[in-house]
Amino acid sequence: MLRTLPKIPKPVKRVLTARRAVTIDGNTLDATLQLLLAAQRSAGLDGLVASWDVSVARTQLRKLAAMVDADVAVGVTDTSLPGPAGAIRARHYAPVNTVGAEPLLVFFHGGGFVIGDIDTHDGLCRLICRDAGVHVLSIDYRLAPEHKAPAAGEDCYAAYRWALEHAAELGADPARVAVGGDSAGGNLAAVVAQQARTDGVQLPALQLLIYPVVDLSADTRSKTLFADGFFLTKKDMDWFRAQYLAGAPIDGADPRVAPLLADDLSGLPPALLLTGGFDPLRDEGDQYAAALVAAGVPVDHRHYPSLIHGFANFFPLGGGSATATADMVSALKAHLSRG
Repeated sequence: MLRTLPKIPKPVKRVLTARRAVTIDGNTLDATLQLLLAAQRSAGLDGLVASWDVSVARTQLRKLAAMVDADVAVGVTDTSLPGPAGAIRARHYAPVNTVGAEPLLVFFHGGGFVIGDIDTHDGLCRLICRDAGVHVLSIDYRLAPEHKAPAAGEDCYAAYRWALEHAAELGADPARVAVGGDSAGGNLAAVVAQQARTDGVQLPALQLLIYPVVDLSADTRSKTLFADGFFLTKKDMDWFRAQYLAGAPIDGADPRVAPLLADDLSGLPPALLLTGGFDPLRDEGDQYAAALVAAGVPVDHRHYPSLIHGFANFFPLGGGSATATADMVSALKAHLSRG
């Protein structure tokens, strides 16, 4: 069904959903995603995490990613770079037919700090590279529960520092190195931006924060409204938090895992921040956007009312996910072209 979804006209999708639109909080769920969620339920799956066995959960996400692969052609090179606990696997995506040095996006994948890798987000990174005309360096940071917080953030910060020093070797513009990621990866991008500011390191040219988790302990209205049935569930989030923080040397109030709780957000780089109307992380994304603005940080906050968590990875399925992801990539290109 996943492979068929892009070919189904919207009126037919409404027929397949028995014309029962899902409307919550004044927002109507995208028909394509409604069918996706129905297919997930029919397969006996309840959320993003298919099993509480870590290795099984990671394998299941890789399988899902493979089923929605977009097969976008760009230059791809697997590499590695030094990290605080050894070599970090990475993947460099290079745009083709470009003139001069283009910007570089250091990308951190989502997956609750527990699942996901550079393969599960390969399609999204390829799309960003091709359509935004930028280099993308995707980082395979350490995951929990094997590596507790703040290990992931330390790897991502080391990767950003490496990218600043080696951007020219990648064919990119050292003056336009951005950070970005989705969900947990958005969290890590925000953490890296804050650490760079604190250390007096060259700031990222932009923070691309795709439905970021910014407060692991937040109890928001959207987390209650969308606790179950919209891909990312409360059970998923509780499990991710436990894997990442239980036994960690820092707690959930530390800005290194909860960037929204930082005492000072001033002086941070501009942010392109995305939220979805049916995402349990919607409200904390809204809060972070508002807090950045209040601190004087330029923010381009784009809200997509009909979409669920993870929509950027579902762009190959068409519908609102494809439209929103194209809008995001266009905005990213515009922001980075201005430097």
